[in-house]
Amino acid sequence: MAAVLSALFALLAAVGNATGTVLQRVGARSVPPGDAFSIRLVRHLLHHPAWLAGIAVVVGAAACQALALAFGPLSLVQPILVTELPFTLLIACAFSRRRLPAAGWTASVMVAGGLALTLAAAAPSGGNSVVSAGTWVLTLLTTALVISLCVLAALRQPRGKARAALFSSASAIGYALTATLMKSATETFEQRGAGAFFAAWQTYAFVAAGACSLFLLANAMESGPLVASQPALTLGEGLVSVTLGILVYEDRVRTGWWLIPEGVGAVLITWGVLTLVRVDTESGESSAP
Repeated sequence: MAAVLSALFALLAAVGNATGTVLQRVGARSVPPGDAFSIRLVRHLLHHPAWLAGIAVVVGAAACQALALAFGPLSLVQPILVTELPFTLLIACAFSRRRLPAAGWTASVMVAGGLALTLAAAAPSGGNSVVSAGTWVLTLLTTALVISLCVLAALRQPRGKARAALFSSASAIGYALTATLMKSATETFEQRGAGAFFAAWQTYAFVAAGACSLFLLANAMESGPLVASQPALTLGEGLVSVTLGILVYEDRVRTGWWLIPEGVGAVLITWGVLTLVRVDTESGESSAP
């Protein structure tokens, strides 16, 4: 029952994130090019109603994600968030009063089918809830280093696909770290109550990591098209989250011959995501790469 509740809340989080993404893109596309990666970008977005509405929805989605992590392991919850992309395009089409083309529906089915196959084959289960200080230090330093390298590389690029993909990759790693920290904080709340939750450093760390990831995502959206930023965000967050779940919490997944259906599912997800980002929600047709 706990796994079912975890999957349900994760799905609700994906829908919330998708809605927030559509609203944030509306706000981010109005940012002047000269305001990128600066405090002026934040000030501009804070005055845009659509972006503020998107933030409100994302906060609700974060609450659903926290509940999902309270009921299930990181390696179960985070892959389900891959469905955020199909939901994003469906909501974007509804927002622009366009129909999702046949290719979009086919790719959505591929993502859903691939995800179901991968999770059924992997059967992820929770591992150790106690994480050593050394593991936390290594995790924080490694993720911070990789994020910094992505940001530095992005800042050297002009506005376009490469810059958007690099900022999106940094955001994906940040969101994966946020979920990892949130998992620890929610377990503290569940086991020791609200006082321990607000006293835990992980609580403030996941808020800070989430805020930084949101800032990086805003820059990715401002820098280039969805076709450049979304694959790195969707696939990167899922992959890094599963990796952190296994390394930090010692989550367990089935191996051996189960790797074959897991691999097939991963291919279907990747193929579906790369197809979905080519869908033009403005004209209702598939766009060029």
